[in-house]
Amino acid sequence: MTEQMTAYQIALPATGAREIKLSDYAGKWVVLYFYPKDNTPGCTTEGMNFRDLHEAFVALNAVILGVSRDSVKSHENFKSKMTFPFDLLSDPDELLCNAMGVMKMKNMYGKQVRGVERSTFLFSPTGELVKEWRGLKVPGHVDEVLATLKQLSGS
Repeated sequence: MTEQMTAYQIALPATGAREIKLSDYAGKWVVLYFYPKDNTPGCTTEGMNFRDLHEAFVALNAVILGVSRDSVKSHENFKSKMTFPFDLLSDPDELLCNAMGVMKMKNMYGKQVRGVERSTFLFSPTGELVKEWRGLKVPGHVDEVLATLKQLSGS
């Protein structure tokens, strides 16, 4: 079983007092985006970009899920404050983060710290990983994900 197929079965606590795994969305495209931390500038902008284009993703039979190591409580506050129409998954034990290989050593204020590398993964309706973006920059990224989804879905 590939790491991505394992990732497809990992259940994590999420906003809305639910537990979610990617396989819950079989038959839909899944946009899974990993971000370092709730309520930080880049992560907020990225989430708002996904929020602002949410209806376009839904029209293409896609679901958006955000993942970070923050607690569900932190996610609930972040989601409410930013009016995100999609769920955020809490991965404090780094199960899904490790399965997708997004934990990296990063420089923060001159110190090496282990953290989430901003990454997005696109899964097909059959659960196949069809595209990944790693170490990405926020500006223009969500537009690129949407364009890729349109191309792959034939829309």
